[in-house]
Amino acid sequence: MSQANPRPDPFQVSDSAARRIRAILEREGMDDGHLRVGVSGGGCSGFKYEFELGTENEPDDIAIEKQGAKVVIDGMSLLYLIGSELDFVEDLNGSYFQVKNPNAKSSCGCGTSFAM
Repeated sequence: MSQANPRPDPFQVSDSAARRIRAILEREGMDDGHLRVGVSGGGCSGFKYEFELGTENEPDDIAIEKQGAKVVIDGMSLLYLIGSELDFVEDLNGSYFQVKNPNAKSSCGCGTSFAM
């Protein structure tokens, strides 16, 4: 009997994002900290991504851990982020966290807001 494939995480964290989160938390002295990723109304496209360092968890949070980095998402934001990946990009425009969201119908030029 073959085993079923494990269910993928509802939100992915790239290797580069995990490395950057670990570096930021180490620099801030937050050994038990995490990066909170959220979605709120606003921005030029209707919704915007929010990033915040923290140590507290809420009852509806889900946590994704990768390579020692922890990302926390509240249940309401997760509805907009299912199937997305958090990446850390370094290019000619600078360095920044980027959410690759397959649910977004459009996004602004800077990538911090999106429409569904």
